[in-house]
Amino acid sequence: MAEPLTDEATLSLWGGTAPGAPDGLEQVVVERSKSLYRADRALMGITDPSLTVFRPEHPNGTSMIVAPGGSYRRVVLDKEGIEIARAMAERGITSFLLSYRLPGEGHENATEAPLADAQRAVRMVRGHAQDWGLDPAKVGFLGFSAAGHLGGSIATMYDRETYDRDDADAGVSARPDFVALIYPVMTMEDGPVHAGSREALLGAAPTAEQIAAWSPEQHVTAETPQTFLLHADDDPSVDSENAIRFYMALHEAGVPAELHVFRDGGHGFGIRGAGDRPVAGWPDLLAGWLDATGMTDGAQ
Repeated sequence: MAEPLTDEATLSLWGGTAPGAPDGLEQVVVERSKSLYRADRALMGITDPSLTVFRPEHPNGTSMIVAPGGSYRRVVLDKEGIEIARAMAERGITSFLLSYRLPGEGHENATEAPLADAQRAVRMVRGHAQDWGLDPAKVGFLGFSAAGHLGGSIATMYDRETYDRDDADAGVSARPDFVALIYPVMTMEDGPVHAGSREALLGAAPTAEQIAAWSPEQHVTAETPQTFLLHADDDPSVDSENAIRFYMALHEAGVPAELHVFRDGGHGFGIRGAGDRPVAGWPDLLAGWLDATGMTDGAQ
């Protein structure tokens, strides 16, 4: 039986250094904020991917893995990580902040490393759900920017063999019950692709086969989890066509989905960065969607 969840406890996905991690890689945290009062840290050098627990005062049984973006070159800890996980926990959702390996840091099977960590994370939460007082049928994944691509990947490639499973997750599905993707990178195709994320994931000259294999909108089926999508039309970094393509693929496959495209918002706004613009209401929209889908039946 797993130990009870403790708020802000860190759970190692692999029980230490992940398989195939390079020797000598050291974890570093870089502070990028110019304000003394608002942290904006980026995590790199990840060899021991983990989940950090944000436990609600009154859990409703729903769990959510929160994956920050960072162009697959860093994991943005604050505005797309801790800030979000705490906000979800305040709504009764047991949140798990995911730190995942970055493909350009020398890992074996580098392209698959982030997806392997996401699969392992979903299996860990679902496998221990009953021990932790959670519903194994209400495990979600919330991804931002490049981690929106990771969310699209776990939604469509949850059964892709990316690592050798052990007794800890044998027989446990990596399919999320729902995904929420906020200003997501999605397609790897020329045009709307976010070039920096594609290069970090696939290298400077990916083949047509690699591009197709890692474009989640091309792998949507009727089994893809129900999805919430949100983007800003004025996003200068990731074209809103990324979210729209994924929505259209879901729609054509008959998967229930909800898409919001706001006129203003830019990119990387998280919650606090949205200011007083209408896009600031996205957490309420997500909460309403979760209620409507039955994923938060136990909410207060």
